[in-house]
Amino acid sequence: MLYRLIAVAVLGLVSTPLWAANCTTTVEANDAMQYNVKNVNVPQSCKTFTVTLKHTGKLARNVMGHDWVLTRAADMAGVDADGAKAGLADNYLKPGDKRVLAATKVIGGGESAHVSFKPSLLKAGNKYVFFCSFPGHSTVMHGTVTLTK
Repeated sequence: MLYRLIAVAVLGLVSTPLWAANCTTTVEANDAMQYNVKNVNVPQSCKTFTVTLKHTGKLARNVMGHDWVLTRAADMAGVDADGAKAGLADNYLKPGDKRVLAATKVIGGGESAHVSFKPSLLKAGNKYVFFCSFPGHSTVMHGTVTLTK
């Protein structure tokens, strides 16, 4: 009986990965228009990947709001320009914009927001970025998103 329990335990260890992919990350933004990270790694083994955005500042969303927007690098400027026209009511993103792969809502100081997306949206060889779509913020508030194995 003891041998059977040991065998089941060993088989259980062999059949499950010892290091599971981390399928979540937290990104902080502040009143000085800064993210605390420059790159987000997204393991392709994740079924979904979740980004939590925390605004560590104190200013309101209409004054110093921040969001986290994922697009292909080539689409960032267009999404940002169209978003500025959309306004705060639409979280500075053109409604229905297919270039936006994932985005949180715009939040103010002390707030947080989450967004989940499927890593299968990201294709190997393409360059991806994240940025804040609040007007003028993307010039300094941006980083890369890397699909990892």
